[in-house]
Amino acid sequence: MHTGVVNLVTVDDIEAAAARIQGVAVRTPLVPCLWGDPDRPLWLKPENLQPVGAFKIRGAYNAVARLTDEQRARGVVAYSSGNHAQAVAYAAREFGIRAWIVVPEGTPQVKVDATRALGAEVVLVAAGQRETRAYEIVAERGAALIPPFDHPDVIAGQGTIGLEIVADLAEVDLVLVPVSGGGLISGVAAAMKGLRPGAQVWAVEPELAADTAASLRAGHLVSWPVEDRDRTIADGLRSQPSELTFAHQRALVDGIVTVAEDEIRDAVAVLAHRANLVAEPSGAVATAGYLHHAGELPRGRTVAVVSGGNVDPAALAALLA
Repeated sequence: MHTGVVNLVTVDDIEAAAARIQGVAVRTPLVPCLWGDPDRPLWLKPENLQPVGAFKIRGAYNAVARLTDEQRARGVVAYSSGNHAQAVAYAAREFGIRAWIVVPEGTPQVKVDATRALGAEVVLVAAGQRETRAYEIVAERGAALIPPFDHPDVIAGQGTIGLEIVADLAEVDLVLVPVSGGGLISGVAAAMKGLRPGAQVWAVEPELAADTAASLRAGHLVSWPVEDRDRTIADGLRSQPSELTFAHQRALVDGIVTVAEDEIRDAVAVLAHRANLVAEPSGAVATAGYLHHAGELPRGRTVAVVSGGNVDPAALAALLA
């Protein structure tokens, strides 16, 4: 039964996660951008430099590391069409255990191939069947489910980004974070509010998948149909928050802006041409918020999280044309 009481992830949880993932996840630098606005100097946190091309390795590895030896021996299961799939497969390979990754048919072949190359067993299912099949494998195999965002260990792993930001830029005023299921911003906000409570943490979301913005305005979860959320080019930002991640956002996130599709495309190009960073559309939304919605944001030293860079080469070429 849901009691309505949600325990938020703490700085202690995040610092413990940082110790677990050390040497596996890359400690990404803060990259200063000379082309930023003088009123709001910009640094980028390039999580596209992770071994799986996205921040997801942090939460996935922390969650697998937190399992008992007996649990790990039975393997792990994840459902994902992208970066979380590769992150769980990578973590499983590091521990030498089996992984089943459930992905929908129609997932880009490059992502399927990358997940298989890491040693995971890819299970293809019809659209909308990912979670159902994942839970079936959990029941059949006794394997542990590693969810993409709805778990304290996953959130704590993602929060290590916040620890690194504060360590590298103690006087940070604003952190911009992409939002979808909400694991990333929940962890980053927990770290920031624990270590630098004066800094603000803002979510950035595609306006074509702005269910989080609607939920924060309403004060409760507002569901958007999947066909609406699937319209955005930011294919990694089509999930909805859970009760757990929404509780973190309500308690810890200071604001949210939404960005248009052309603003996302522009940010991909700016990151490539001016920062020499390859970002997938989902990874570029925080930068899009900075570039196109500065008037809605607080001033001061700003960090934008570039959450991932796993973009199909043909799609990238089109975005840069």
